[in-house]
Amino acid sequence: MADRARFTELTMEYMPALYTAALRMTRNPSDAEDLVQETYLKAYRAFDGFTEGTNLKAWLYRILTNTYINAYRAAKRRPDVSDVEDVEDLYLYRRLATGDGVVSGRSAEDEALDSFTDDEVKAAIESLPDAFRIAVLLADVEGFSYKEIAEITDVPIGTVMSRIHRGRRALQKALHHFAEARGLVGAGPGAS
Repeated sequence: MADRARFTELTMEYMPALYTAALRMTRNPSDAEDLVQETYLKAYRAFDGFTEGTNLKAWLYRILTNTYINAYRAAKRRPDVSDVEDVEDLYLYRRLATGDGVVSGRSAEDEALDSFTDDEVKAAIESLPDAFRIAVLLADVEGFSYKEIAEITDVPIGTVMSRIHRGRRALQKALHHFAEARGLVGAGPGAS
């Protein structure tokens, strides 16, 4: 009984963040709830193997990520490799910035993101292939270091760096398409 109390005491504060991450992964509230429940069940069963004093949050995220990969992607074939490597640098932030955009003391990135609705940013993130989306979310939303993400996703740190870079470039491309559709920027090179 002491283990159950200790587990609850240490892990429950992470449940809202884990649910948010699960929702971003599954894109479905019911699936996200199931994923978090399964994550906590697996964590509880393995809790005696957890070394107190190490990064509990990263340990829980690793269980969450592995559970998602195993349970929610097992039925799917490997995701198609997108043409992200062929994406040219779009310089979205420069294209969106007006001449006086940076004078306010805000970064060009902040100015550019103000041009998009939350739904557009969410749709752009959700359009990323799973491996890129998870890496970008863990880095840019959850604030994990490359090393922590490598441990969570069980891939080499170089792969994490590549996935984050490629995911950010794909995100930039998706946001550029929204900007073009709304007339915030002209069509990219090669468009007629």
